[in-house]
Amino acid sequence: MDQKKINRINELYKKSKTSGLTKEELKEQQNLRAEYRMAVINNLSASLNHVSIQNPDGSVTKVKPKQGH
Repeated sequence: MDQKKINRINELYKKSKTSGLTKEELKEQQNLRAEYRMAVINNLSASLNHVSIQNPDGSVTKVKPKQGH
């Protein structure tokens, strides 16, 4: 997500606290927040894909997603 969209999220938040949002702005805010959440989740998932755990015996185990998720 680019900085322009993050700035817009912040603008809409500030406006919601002062004068309120129109229906269109509220929908835009919801869409931008959903996009932001997905960007955070994707970045976290990508980071976790590179995580390994060193066991007490010295062996290294790559972290795998939990079954069923």
